[in-house]
Amino acid sequence: MLTSPDLPDCFYPNQPTLITPNTPTPNHSLYLSNLDDQKFLRFSIKYLFLFKKSVSSDTLKYSLSRLLVDYYPLAGRLRASSEDDQKLEVDCNGEGAVFAQAFMDVTAEDFLALSTKPNRSWRKLLYRVDARSFLDVPPLVVQITNLRCGGMILCTAINHCLCDGIGTSQFLNGWANLTTKPTADLPINPFHARHVLKPRNPPKVTLTHPQYSKTTPKDSPPLQLDLNQYLQSQPLLPTSLTFTPSLVLHLKRQCLPSLKCTTFEVLAAHTWRSWVKSLDLGPTIRVKLLFSINVRKRLKPELPQGYYGNGFMLGCAEAQVKELVTANLHHMVKLVQQAKSSVTDGYVKSAIDLLEDKTVKTDLSTSLVISQWSKLGLEDLDFGEGNPVHMGPVTSDIYCLFLPVIGQFDAVRVQVSVPESVVDKFEFYMKDFSCGEENYGDDDCNGHCEEENTWS
Repeated sequence: MLTSPDLPDCFYPNQPTLITPNTPTPNHSLYLSNLDDQKFLRFSIKYLFLFKKSVSSDTLKYSLSRLLVDYYPLAGRLRASSEDDQKLEVDCNGEGAVFAQAFMDVTAEDFLALSTKPNRSWRKLLYRVDARSFLDVPPLVVQITNLRCGGMILCTAINHCLCDGIGTSQFLNGWANLTTKPTADLPINPFHARHVLKPRNPPKVTLTHPQYSKTTPKDSPPLQLDLNQYLQSQPLLPTSLTFTPSLVLHLKRQCLPSLKCTTFEVLAAHTWRSWVKSLDLGPTIRVKLLFSINVRKRLKPELPQGYYGNGFMLGCAEAQVKELVTANLHHMVKLVQQAKSSVTDGYVKSAIDLLEDKTVKTDLSTSLVISQWSKLGLEDLDFGEGNPVHMGPVTSDIYCLFLPVIGQFDAVRVQVSVPESVVDKFEFYMKDFSCGEENYGDDDCNGHCEEENTWS
């Protein structure tokens, strides 16, 4: 039984090894699209899975070496393009993925007791590569940590420039599939070529893209509050709230007049508003909600099945603070829906052309970013000893995640780090299903959720 929320240190019996593809793979430079090599995506997606029973590390290494034959760019290395040092490419050299094995003197039950909110000690569960820069970190880093009870924790770091959430799920499920069925074909074969998302020549920016802004010179005065910079400068604490299907239904009933909406749309709108209200921002500040939209089937022609690059675009809803805190939830949901519907084939192509200008960046200055992990199928990962009993990120930060809830189909866990000083306010507003500030006396509001005692 752990007496502290901090995990003990890992014991590494051996140095990490490099897992290379077990047969020769293409040796070439892989072009990355403008959606891939945005500065916004120059980090690794870090997953944590807890299993009650461990799988042999030799078995996992062998199946990974086989999988890397198909997913060979993950065994390569990122580098700046020889033609344009602002652009990245993958040197598909087969150098290999990092695989670390460790032991930690805890049980699966010990970890589950802590699992609702990550803390910094969880970083011990993912081997830290000693690298000079982001480019020197191998695109795939894996750590298997065996536990005292016979369980294991699997942590992976997958470079976001190579793939998005759908791609990571495709890769991890392919790994699990090869582990349990060594002679079977992959469920989906990866399609690596990114030429299908090349910009037009000359570029044609035909639409406006509020999710992006131009980089200003360092000596220029800031145009407005940089909320992102402010948040990063504060002591942050993770928050985690689970919305069951009945809570989501109750939330949808706050949209007056009623409208048809998805769980994501209403929960994103509610989280955005709660976040804004908790931060006590000036009423005229314009704030944005950025969220990922899968564009694989929105493009004409559609992206090939198994497309392994980043196939998403950030949708952008925006409004003034006073509009967000006073309007009925219906209004915020409509803003989210309009942002989704605006992402068409022409919109994506215009954005790809816009990103040819390397002074253009994702506008995080006054934005809440939401990434949806709850529909990726990651909770179904099975390497032969059953599904995970916990799935989530290794760390929590100011980007908000919608996570699956193990054992609760269609429930969503909302996790985001906020300044320590506003944690209580943010959690209050997330649990308070009133339609607006009390001062505005909306008669249509049904008030607080009757199921508040179900929060976790």
